[in-house]
Amino acid sequence: MLTFEQKLEIITSFPELERSDVSLGRVNFQYADSVYDRKNVVYHLHPNGNGFVYAALLSGYDIDDKGLVNIRSLDEPALRTLIAEAIKSLSFKPEVPLTRSQRRRQRANSDQQWVNEDSQTLQVRFEEDTWMIYEGLNLEMAFETYEEAVEYLEEEGFSRE
Repeated sequence: MLTFEQKLEIITSFPELERSDVSLGRVNFQYADSVYDRKNVVYHLHPNGNGFVYAALLSGYDIDDKGLVNIRSLDEPALRTLIAEAIKSLSFKPEVPLTRSQRRRQRANSDQQWVNEDSQTLQVRFEEDTWMIYEGLNLEMAFETYEEAVEYLEEEGFSRE
């Protein structure tokens, strides 16, 4: 088991963490650049060697109901890895998966040209959650879904350039 001083040495080797002394000789280390409200990475490191690291956003760790891992019996490599992963987990928010509709919109490309046999052109744009079809600057039609807009254009003899 690492001593309090050894744990302090390891934790202070992470320049992105800021030390904050709290009651009873305990120490917290905060990550000021966290993209979450949560800033504490190391919580209540005690002179007896006990303490916690925030790991609620990580998998593979035995966490308590507050998302903390007890670091009392961790060796140096395990403690370094845990702290590095905890900092990384607070550094960015994972992308929210796109809905099926959002993926279709993204694939469809929101600014398109459609043309018919007579070389008339229409523009399709996604604006304010609606698919707009323009002839020049004039709004021709508006649809709630991309599929409805495509169906209309195809029925009118238009195809995508």
